This record gives sequence, C-alpha cells and structure tokens, in this order.
Amino acid sequence: MKNGFKLILAFTLLACFAFMKPSAYDPKKTITVVIDAGHGGHDDGMKINEFSEKEIVASIAKKIKKNNTNSNIIIHLTRTEDRFISLQDRVKYINNIKPNLVLSLHVNGNKNKEASGVELYISPKNTMYETSKKIADDLNSRFITNHNLKSRGVKNASFMLLKESEYPSITLELGFLSNENDRKYLTDQNEQEKIATTILETISAL
Repeated sequence: MKNGFKLILAFTLLACFAFMKPSAYDPKKTITVVIDAGHGGHDDGMKINEFSEKEIVASIAKKIKKNNTNSNIIIHLTRTEDRFISLQDRVKYINNIKPNLVLSLHVNGNKNKEASGVELYISPKNTMYETSKKIADDLNSRFITNHNLKSRGVKNASFMLLKESEYPSITLELGFLSNENDRKYLTDQNEQEKIATTILETISAL
C-alpha cells in the first residue's frame, strides 16, 4: 500500500512538472536616451576664436552614440548635422520617443575668464524632477571622479526643454569655453572620448 501511494505521488509530481510553464526569460530592460546637442546651424552658441559650442557638443554627442556597445541602450540624437532645430521641435521629438533620459549638452561662457567647471541643470517643473535629480547627482559624481574639472554642482533652472520634456531631463554644461584650461579640455578629442565614456557609464547605471 505504501509503495502504491509513493508511485501515485511520483506520477502526480511528474505530471505537475510536465504541465508547468518554464519561467519566462527576463532580459535586461532597454534604456532609451536622447542626447541633445545644443544650438546648430546659424546658432553657434558660445564661440571663442575658431571654437564654437555647436561643434563641440555635436562632436561629443556623436562619440556617445558611436562608443555605445551595449545593445540594451538605444541612443537617439536630436541632430546629426549642423542645422538649427527650434526648442519646440526638440521637445516634440523627445516626447515622441518617450526616453528614460534626456541629456542636453552645452558649453558655458563668461566675461570672467577665471570661471570654470562642469554644472548640471534640472527643472522643478519637470514631471520627473526627482528622477532627474538622482541621475544628475550620479553624473556629477562621475565627472568629479573621472575628470580633472571643477564641479559647480547640480542646480535648478527653468529652461524650456527641461520644463516641457515629460521625461527625466538634464542640461549638462561641460565647461567654460571662455576659460583657457576648460577650452583645451573641451576641444581635445581624447578628452571628448572620456566625456562620452563618463556619460555612457551613467546611462548604464539607470
């Protein structure tokens, strides 16, 4: 009787395992990011001698996309050539994509040539403000660790792109073109590669 019970139990368990669905494969989530290279076309942005903001940020944006080897990260660029795109069109493009992060790249300038360093801006009017702040803090920390640049911190701003984007959004001012040391850093191709790497590290941690 005991042997019969064991046999029935064994068959019951086998039947249960046979009809159980295998656990679904849970691939790593896809991370979608929009890299916005500021200015373009007739809008140079900050310009010192032959160096212009629009060209520097476009170069770095392209390096971010080119250096991305993670198939789970999808990088979109608001512009891939030297053309002017209005803020309204940039916002529309961003909200249509529905990204996990928007990173708008810019270069600073100041009459005070001693002013230098990286600074990041987020907007309290952005619906994803807390997430934006968390990512901005992480990105700021990585710049402090990876680059020989002064950090000017994470600040609030009312920039249109930050306010109107419906997704986590950060404006990253990569340094001061008006400062000699920052300018050398910003226009050096190797340093631009390092900037791209730091940004990709931050994206990978989302």
